[in-house]
Amino acid sequence: MAQVRSLQKIMVFLSANNTAAVNNSDTRLAGCFLLGIPGLEHLHIWLSIPFCTMYVAALAGNGILICVILSQPSLHEPMYIFLSMLASTDVLLSTSTMPKALANFWLSSTHISFDGCLTQMFFIHFLFVAESAVLLAMAFDRYVAICSPLRYATILTSTAIGKIVAATLARSFIIMFPSIFLLKRLHYCRVNIIAHTFCEHMGIARLSCSDISINVWYGLAAALLSTGLDIILISVSYSHILRAVFHLSSQDARSKALSTCGSHICVILLFYIPALFSVFAYRFGGRHIPRYVHILLANLYVVIPPMLNPIIYGVRTKQILEGAKQMFSNLVKESK
Repeated sequence: MAQVRSLQKIMVFLSANNTAAVNNSDTRLAGCFLLGIPGLEHLHIWLSIPFCTMYVAALAGNGILICVILSQPSLHEPMYIFLSMLASTDVLLSTSTMPKALANFWLSSTHISFDGCLTQMFFIHFLFVAESAVLLAMAFDRYVAICSPLRYATILTSTAIGKIVAATLARSFIIMFPSIFLLKRLHYCRVNIIAHTFCEHMGIARLSCSDISINVWYGLAAALLSTGLDIILISVSYSHILRAVFHLSSQDARSKALSTCGSHICVILLFYIPALFSVFAYRFGGRHIPRYVHILLANLYVVIPPMLNPIIYGVRTKQILEGAKQMFSNLVKESK
């Protein structure tokens, strides 16, 4: 019944906003309609509670983490600079999806313009690729710190970090920008209903009446050459790191290195496992796994890692904890 009501609202919108746009040769003028989580429409209000809680926690946790790193000179080191980049990406990634999803859950705000849908799609994929690159940079930082500690200061200079940041943004833009034109070249002749809470590349492409083979192959190539390559390089880095750690003669040095690497590995697993499971389940388990499971997973992997990353680093990293205490102590003194 909830799905019927959603479809009725869509048809009312189309009637009020020029039905000719749907019957015309191109339905992009009518925009797109995000159904939310099909099959669970009756639970939208209840689902919004944990999603909203996780989103607010992600904003607060990452915001505090960024402020701590920026306010404490002792944390102006490559490792923490990369961590602040990760926190910034987490905030932007969750913000690119959650506000629209919550508006859908609370207000049944399903409509989004076609260009707005493309914009959301671009930023979601851009930020995902960027976050993957940041995790690779963090792995490289740990590799240099543990495997070549004497060369750490000469390798990871401020100039090198600037180049890494520029390369991260440039690679993400170069990989994702063509997808906008690949979608714009397609012909859309049906009502653009997307059974999801946000717009993503293949979800938009499947609305088309044209051949989308190029989109399919481009999406696969982009994923393999960005995220897939990052996973391989991160795995190689940590294999060398763990080999070096277990060859350390000092037990204290080994424990400290394992503790630092443990935080990184937790963050990496939190980011990649839900995303990869969602992708492979969508491609290979579509007939066996309900559609709402795919959509729930897709929403969870843009809020759970951003929510847990600050907790992991705050609990496991002594310098972050001390920096947070110092920052709040200074705020209390200034307020008096």
